[in-house]
Amino acid sequence: MTYDELLQYADEEGVNVVDYHFTSDNIKGLYCDGTIALSRNIRTTSERACILAEELGHYHTSSGDIIDLKNCSNRKQEYRARLWSFDKLVGLNGIVSAYKAGCRNTHEVAVHLGITEEFLQEALSCYRKKYGIYTILDNYVIYFEPNIGVFELI
Repeated sequence: MTYDELLQYADEEGVNVVDYHFTSDNIKGLYCDGTIALSRNIRTTSERACILAEELGHYHTSSGDIIDLKNCSNRKQEYRARLWSFDKLVGLNGIVSAYKAGCRNTHEVAVHLGITEEFLQEALSCYRKKYGIYTILDNYVIYFEPNIGVFELI
């Protein structure tokens, strides 16, 4: 999904998205009671998409105040929101789509998907933990080690 598609999705879900000036540069987004605040300091559309997707993940998967990440339950909720955002912006279908579009490295895949390379690397690491070295989707083998690779089964 593109940033604009995420904004539309948020609107359809009844989630208000606003630009906000946080006093700390460390805070890029927050979700609370049906509103997502995105930092005005986020400069690229790809980074905005990644932050918005994670905050939408919180909308779908989290409850209560989870800011204190020393709490195990809060870390689990943070992880679930992250997984939701990975699946929404990357997913196995997105990796195959990038392959079909001719992308051959993580930079090209990130550009194709409209996300940051850092977000893509985190998603791939998560998928590596979930699926192992590789997984099969339809007629495609998706490798996560040693690098991302997609091969079509004949």
